[in-house]
Amino acid sequence: MDYRYGSHTVFQIEYHFVWVTKYRYKVLIGEVATRVRELVRQTCETFEIRILKGGVSKDHIRILVSSPPILTPSEIMRKLKGRTASKLFEEFPHLKKRYWGQHFWSRGYFCATVGQLTDEMIKASLEHHFEPNPDDNFRMDD
Repeated sequence: MDYRYGSHTVFQIEYHFVWVTKYRYKVLIGEVATRVRELVRQTCETFEIRILKGGVSKDHIRILVSSPPILTPSEIMRKLKGRTASKLFEEFPHLKKRYWGQHFWSRGYFCATVGQLTDEMIKASLEHHFEPNPDDNFRMDD
């Protein structure tokens, strides 16, 4: 497993995100696609989000990322969608005409967590590291 380290944390948090252009317009082509890819990379780098895999299609983006525990999925999407939309409108005036309401991305997004541990692995770890306490409210029932 590829764990990441913070000053007081060890973590492996991975999310799979998919988000689409408003009205599913196929505008992520050519220079726009290249630029949105750069903007996503820059934004992720700024917030210490590692892109493990990803791709830009004509009307949506898919990425698999490793995120620090301080960032929630909604914060990650707010940062990615907000920064990319404002820069794309700034750099590509033809997009402003297409999206006259200043909303480049559709409102929603898809997010799934990517798990590496099974229930059995977690139980074994807890049994190994802690003495059983029958009064413990956190015990795991079989």
